[in-house]
Amino acid sequence: MSLVELMGQADERGLAASGLACLDRCVPLLGGDDEVLRPLWAGLADDAGTGEWGERLTQVRGKLPSPVAPQPGGAGAEDEAVVLARRMLAEAPAGRSAGEVREWADACSVAALRIHRLLEPLKSAAAPVDACREGRTEGMSPLVAAELRRQIAVLELLADHGPAGLRPALEVSTEGRRVLRAVVSRRSRRRG
Repeated sequence: MSLVELMGQADERGLAASGLACLDRCVPLLGGDDEVLRPLWAGLADDAGTGEWGERLTQVRGKLPSPVAPQPGGAGAEDEAVVLARRMLAEAPAGRSAGEVREWADACSVAALRIHRLLEPLKSAAAPVDACREGRTEGMSPLVAAELRRQIAVLELLADHGPAGLRPALEVSTEGRRVLRAVVSRRSRRRG
């Protein structure tokens, strides 16, 4: 089943986990530590209400460093990737209704795939992100393909296991965060 189809069938918790997982994998671009989004994950696990989700989201935003203006002649693709990651966080809804999180999860999915395409060390034919999400994967780079697999895995885990799927979904996200952190680190060493 394609990512778009899985998202169309996902419930509120699955959608919130999908968006949160995309954001979690991009935390290295936001300057946050690996635990910064843990309160939001915990809120999904314990069925925290809309108000608690919003409060936890505000706390998370307060813990992340403020954006730094891009430097002239800066990293280019990495600067754009940071902007996309910041937008994911900024657009996270204060409520957790299916309607609110569906739009956010969809935007996070697209942004995360674009981020991975921007940071891909192996330049290849860039398959359009929308086509990848619909299941047409020809020409997809390895980094983008891995991100797509992770997005699908998170939705499948929540669809198949409900709340019990959150822990393995977090593990999938943690693996992706490590990969992206390594990519960002390599790019920094090459520039520095």
